[in-house]
Amino acid sequence: MKHALMATALGLAALLATPSSFAREGNARWTPAEAKAWYARQAWPLGSNYLPSNAINELEMWQADSFDAARIDQELGWAQQLGMTTMRVFLHDLLWQQDAAGFKQRIDQFLAIADKHHIKPIFVLFDSCWDPEPKLGPQHPPIPGVHNSGWVQSPGVALADPSQYPRLEQYVKDIVGSFAKDPRVLAWDVWNEPNNPGGGNYDAKEPKDKIALVAKLLPQVFAWARSASPVQPLTSGLWEHEDWSDPARLDAVERTQVEQSDVISFHNYGWPEEFARRVKQLEGYGRPLICTEYMARGNGSTIDGVLPLAKKLDVGMVNWGFVDGKSQTIMPWDSWQRPYTLQPPTLWFHDLLHGDGTPYRQREAEILRALSHAPRGVVPAESATYPAASLLKTR
Repeated sequence: MKHALMATALGLAALLATPSSFAREGNARWTPAEAKAWYARQAWPLGSNYLPSNAINELEMWQADSFDAARIDQELGWAQQLGMTTMRVFLHDLLWQQDAAGFKQRIDQFLAIADKHHIKPIFVLFDSCWDPEPKLGPQHPPIPGVHNSGWVQSPGVALADPSQYPRLEQYVKDIVGSFAKDPRVLAWDVWNEPNNPGGGNYDAKEPKDKIALVAKLLPQVFAWARSASPVQPLTSGLWEHEDWSDPARLDAVERTQVEQSDVISFHNYGWPEEFARRVKQLEGYGRPLICTEYMARGNGSTIDGVLPLAKKLDVGMVNWGFVDGKSQTIMPWDSWQRPYTLQPPTLWFHDLLHGDGTPYRQREAEILRALSHAPRGVVPAESATYPAASLLKTR
């Protein structure tokens, strides 16, 4: 009965979501004009990569025994208070394999909570980062002092087994197809950093010729997702190499990302100057831009420095990390080599809030709210620099 009610709700959402002004033929990639028209209808995309603070990875977030709707509701309420309009949320193929109907029911429940807080998530289907051997069931506790010590790839080692591909195809088609007309979903990020070699201490476990395997599979994943005719755009974010402006200089994975994405997404954890250079490289593709990962305070990527620039350029922004928790992403990347076991880092690397919802820096919260509430492309003076009036009050 529960699943029947969910199906009815999803069907109603599909009817309500079908935009009469967006009639399309076939399953072709969106034109630049279509992508720009879609982007103009959205609130400025502002949010975080979201994992509940009591989950170590996407498996613990979504499995029936550990899915915590109350915690998600509380934390997305904090996001709403900061003016956020989206969250980037990772899914996993093993969750669908384990219990497709239950997994979709929990996605629907998550979307209902997010919609209550006026947040439209970006869902990520696959991911090439960290542990390539994901396992269902209870997840191991965090490794003390180590950044993202329990994160798992999807599909991980299954990438090297072509017999798994029909299962992966059905996962993509079922998940995207079930929510393809749902107005509560902002976009589909089909593969996070697909050409990432992995990271952490997992090199010996990685599939041989991983990047070549990804290069062959990624176009198929785009095709599988597009076959569901979603009203939401597809994307996959560029993240490495020096120049993205010339398609001839991109590797096979990057070319697929640029040629198949309806909106262009990218990651940048550098100084504002580097961020501006990346935006300039991508503007030539004539499509909306969303930075789906940024903010590494120790690297120079900060709310203060990058976010006002992005607002002025009308680039959507999704920082890594929301609430300090089991992911331990307040630790920097080098904690895999030098764990912060004696004391926490002097400067938080990622994350915006403490576990009780209070900001790590109040100034960051003020900038987020001010930029979110300002008109499209407008940067209020108090968000561009530290306001002189505030300085004078302290004297």
